[in-house]
Amino acid sequence: MTTGLLLTSTTVFAQARKSAPFDPSRLKTSWEVVENNHQGKANFLSTFTFVNNSDKPFPNKGWELYFNFVRMVKAGVLPGNVKVEHVNGDLFRLTPAENFAGIAPGDSLKLGIVGDAWAVNFTDAPSGLYIVWDDQKETGVPIKDYSIRPSTTAKQLMRYPGDKTAVVTPTDIFKQNAAIKDIPAAQLPPIFPTPVSVTNSGGNLLLDAPPVITADPALEASGKFLEKEMITLLGKRSPGKKTVAFRLDNNLAANAYTLQVTPEGIIITAGSDEGAFYGIQSLKSLITPAAWSGVQKSISIPAVQVKDYPRFNYRAFMIDVARNYHSKRDLFRILDVMALYKLNVLHYHFSDDEGWRVEIPSLPELTQVGAKRGHSTDWKNMLPPSYGSGPDTSNAAGTGYLTRNDFIEVLRYATERHIRVLPEIETPGHARAAVKSMEARYYRLKAAGKDKEANEYLLTDLEDKSQYRSVQNWNDNVMNVALPSTYRFLDKVVEELQAMYKEAGAPLPAVHMGGDEVPHGVFEKSPACLALMQQDKSVKNVNDLWYYFYRKVNDLLKARGMELAGWEETGMRKTTLDGEVSSIPNPDFANDNFQLNVWNNVIGGGQEDLSYRLANAGYKVILSGVSNFYFDMAAMKSFDEPGFYWGGFVDVDKPFYFIPFDYYRNSKVDGRGNPVTPAMFVGKDRLTGFGQSNIRGIQGLLWSETVTTSDRMEYMMLPKLLGLAERAWAQDPAWATEKDTAKSDAMYAQAWSVFTNVLGKREMPRLDYYNGGYNWRIPTAGTSVEEGVVSANVQMPGMVIRYTTNGEEPTIKSPVYTGPVKAGGKIVKFRVFNTRGRSSRTTTVKVPQPTTQLLNNKN
Repeated sequence: MTTGLLLTSTTVFAQARKSAPFDPSRLKTSWEVVENNHQGKANFLSTFTFVNNSDKPFPNKGWELYFNFVRMVKAGVLPGNVKVEHVNGDLFRLTPAENFAGIAPGDSLKLGIVGDAWAVNFTDAPSGLYIVWDDQKETGVPIKDYSIRPSTTAKQLMRYPGDKTAVVTPTDIFKQNAAIKDIPAAQLPPIFPTPVSVTNSGGNLLLDAPPVITADPALEASGKFLEKEMITLLGKRSPGKKTVAFRLDNNLAANAYTLQVTPEGIIITAGSDEGAFYGIQSLKSLITPAAWSGVQKSISIPAVQVKDYPRFNYRAFMIDVARNYHSKRDLFRILDVMALYKLNVLHYHFSDDEGWRVEIPSLPELTQVGAKRGHSTDWKNMLPPSYGSGPDTSNAAGTGYLTRNDFIEVLRYATERHIRVLPEIETPGHARAAVKSMEARYYRLKAAGKDKEANEYLLTDLEDKSQYRSVQNWNDNVMNVALPSTYRFLDKVVEELQAMYKEAGAPLPAVHMGGDEVPHGVFEKSPACLALMQQDKSVKNVNDLWYYFYRKVNDLLKARGMELAGWEETGMRKTTLDGEVSSIPNPDFANDNFQLNVWNNVIGGGQEDLSYRLANAGYKVILSGVSNFYFDMAAMKSFDEPGFYWGGFVDVDKPFYFIPFDYYRNSKVDGRGNPVTPAMFVGKDRLTGFGQSNIRGIQGLLWSETVTTSDRMEYMMLPKLLGLAERAWAQDPAWATEKDTAKSDAMYAQAWSVFTNVLGKREMPRLDYYNGGYNWRIPTAGTSVEEGVVSANVQMPGMVIRYTTNGEEPTIKSPVYTGPVKAGGKIVKFRVFNTRGRSSRTTTVKVPQPTTQLLNNKN
């Protein structure tokens, strides 16, 4: 099917180029930030530059140029007589105004555009540019010669008055890394995440052939799983003399295990197959990382005794496949790395405004329309381009979904690894893909004279005149909560999901029903909503529709034997405080086992205590705060570092230093990067003992607006996921509970050194080879210059730094950095390399002549 789409699109584009008035491949296009804080306001000025490299003029009329942009743009006629306007979501359009003169051959056109807020890195730039000619309205032709010019000056990089730094410099990185000790590998803890206890027994187990594996009946699945892992490591050959025994111990908790490795063999004792599976992962952790590079003649495993169980029963990662699609292969790779680090819930965000990614056979439009993005004159049979997906419906990031069989396959794969998949149906907001799919269904059946069937699953009050704009700038993305058909739709989707889980043999105790960011103004002029308010006296105003909706959705799930999960707003009630609009935990649902992902803990944003307030009120809380666990946040402030940063910058240290039951204590910077003190949290609610019992676990999240490829997905996930894994699995570290601040700081510094050494010397080298290797983020080198001598360091000791002093880019053959380099007057370039020769971005240092040499030259 994909191949057919590709051939069809290519043919259409070829025909378009043949008859078009201008060849878009000859339009050289670039974009750059001019300045943030434009005219002293919270907006920025950027420019498109179009250069006509053709021998024909670019026409003065008869065209539209579309692009996606994550910032709202000030609409109107720009200098240059080109009009810019918002279409919907993040899609914008340029059209020629009345006096537009075209672009003569060899000439150029600059268009200055004012956008909201600011732009810092390359993923803030417009994307997905394409042209539509007036006589070929259904065909969009991509502009492929498009570049983003780097921001280099302070006015391009400083976001607002008082912004502390333009970018994180190599000197900043050097200072951050300076306190990290280089710890010999033999002194590092042998298993990651950190187990409850581990004792080195002395000696090693040598496996020169697959071991003989036996298992008690309840643990046979783990025995078979280990067999496959041993074939990966040692190949298919006859078993040797060494043994692995899986033994059931009903006195252990279901997720607990003990692991004993001796020179003769291995014994894994567990309370269930789940615990045995975690024992396997710890066993794999003991094996040298290089063993995963290919079939080995033998492997040596240190003799140890381990007792272990997780701190939290809920250790989760969320992947958003709606904004940009991520394939079944991507999901398998995510599940593999989750299993390796003992995470046990995959939150599958498969529906949103920009896509619906799971086939529901009884509602085919959900994937025929809602899983497809491309250019159209009306977008009734597909969704518009978003996040740079462009005009072509075969774009892999914009168009795609899991078939029913694919999804069942993913569920089985996850279940085999003791990972539960939590499906999310975004409701009632963030639901445009579902809303428009069901409108397409309505119009199809209406045209066939099937009025009753047409209305059966409609999510739209067609007479609704309400005006609103969501955070992502959609004006038609909310399910109407007054329509009975909305609940029929949700029940039908849940019914089909349940059937898939049952067929896969996968557990489905809850469904996530969204609840995020419903915009102001929605429902206010909906006849259906106004009629409901007249009929149901419990619904007194528009705000009450929220509680009406979630009461009905909760009842719907209860009837199917499931709990409701949602975002934090699901458990909030709007009210007033001193005449101002305020929100409090909603007492209506506090005892209904609602499970809430609480994301809003932006430090300095005013809602730092929201997780604790909701837990104290009785809600079951999954700590999912943007400040520590949004992996789509950029790792640091740099033009070249991908990701958002509205919630702060999130590197691997942010999830690692998180203290679940008192995260105020270890919050180091606010959302804008400014240092914080304990005074910021005065008056904030603290977690009570009762509230602590309602914290079910921790979750990392990867929203995919800027994540368009598999490589980018893995880059944003890793190594941040390992900070999450340590904090979710390992017991409360001593530095988190030590009351003496100086002692706590010293203990944390040591723990951070241990963690970064484990990453650099063991876990990232393992991920270089495991499962064929992951595209994890290699940190850039930090540098320090003094008297013509340049020093370098890296966040993860054990990683190799290579350098050049001749201006060339360092390669795998460049000298290895082993100590300070004398390089006065030279340009020195550094790159950090992994075990397979992949490298970080280049760190470039212009080293001045030392002062003494300058004085000698002067004399």
